[in-house]
Amino acid sequence: MRNKNLVRLTQAAVIAALYAVLTVGQNLLLPGTASMAVQFRIAEVLTMLAVFTPVAIPGLTIGCVIANISSVTAGLGFYDMIFGSLASLIAALTMYGLRNVRFKTLPIAAALMPALWNGLIVGFEIDFFFVGNLSFNFTDFLVQGGCVALGELAVLIVLGLPFCKMIEKTGIFQNKDML
Repeated sequence: MRNKNLVRLTQAAVIAALYAVLTVGQNLLLPGTASMAVQFRIAEVLTMLAVFTPVAIPGLTIGCVIANISSVTAGLGFYDMIFGSLASLIAALTMYGLRNVRFKTLPIAAALMPALWNGLIVGFEIDFFFVGNLSFNFTDFLVQGGCVALGELAVLIVLGLPFCKMIEKTGIFQNKDML
């Protein structure tokens, strides 16, 4: 008999590692595409796992922390490690909470959460710490937050929802050992 806690810990670690490797690798191959205001962070497709299992919540959060450590060297400072990771945590929690809200079988409400939370939190971070030099400007916040949200929406609509349908089609999360 397997220890369920060990299985869950391993699953969260795999999600964290995948998220971090995909993000850092993308930034190495295509600099800035996973760490600027307008980004198409491929690893964000993994946020859809929060619709299926609560194990994804710590996995995504830790993966984001690890990935954002690399942004420290890119000049974004520790702010992105803190605020970006907080946005990922809140997005994953709300996605899990909305997992059963469906529109024509698609978890669209859940898929909007990373765009919402990253747009608000990371948009504030960029405006306050980088654009405004420790001051807040609502117009700049809207622009920066809108850019972040747009990138999130692109990933989750173009890749995330099909990824979700693929997971549902395979039935992988119907296996109780996967939850």
